[in-house]
Amino acid sequence: MMNTAPTDPIYCSIDTDDLDKAKALSNSLAAVNCCIKLGLQFFNAHGPQGVRIIRDAHPDLSIFLDLKYHDIPNTVAQAVKAAVPLQVQYINVHASGGAEMMRAAKKAAIDEADRLGVSAPKVLAVTILTSLSDENLDEIGYRGNSAQQVVQLAKLTQDAGLDGIVCSPHEITQVRQVCGDDFILMVPGIRPQSHENGSDDQKRIMSPAQAINAGASHLVIGRPITQSDDPAQAAQDILKQICR
Repeated sequence: MMNTAPTDPIYCSIDTDDLDKAKALSNSLAAVNCCIKLGLQFFNAHGPQGVRIIRDAHPDLSIFLDLKYHDIPNTVAQAVKAAVPLQVQYINVHASGGAEMMRAAKKAAIDEADRLGVSAPKVLAVTILTSLSDENLDEIGYRGNSAQQVVQLAKLTQDAGLDGIVCSPHEITQVRQVCGDDFILMVPGIRPQSHENGSDDQKRIMSPAQAINAGASHLVIGRPITQSDDPAQAAQDILKQICR
């Protein structure tokens, strides 16, 4: 259980292919010390140059580059190596790619950062997507429920030397018990009280305060902030919920 909010508690998902909109959101969120997450939609539209534009505008802004690498170890290592110059704070891979792939990703991040003389991004592993229910896991051939799968993948990730995982809020307590307090938990599936009925495509959800109290390191929040009339105020309101 955590009694105070962690450093950089919120990463706002900027899911858009509109560069001007992404820049405007980044500007407003940076002003209230809210970090950002750039994912596949943004990256496929604007590529590394789009990330650099956001980074150059806000050198101190923490960025999570959410591309979920999942391929053979060498391919993932080369992808991570190419991402290091972007100077983001977090990148991620799929834990289901296996321990060898995860080790290759971490080594590539450290080696390339050392070569360039920059800080290496922390490497996280995606466990089970928050859009998947236990029934969905059964359909695709997973044995056990989502919590069991997440804990197993979290242990594999930690053993492979990565910095943490991406998991739903419902698995926080179990992962903390197995992986300890220093393991980073980046947690999507967060809905503020005013959006409790708006789960959208997320199935395993929780409020910001509940997730932080359970032991989340960072919360990933998208539409409750980005679709607000005042994203900066929405982010501040959520921070207040966390810090009560």
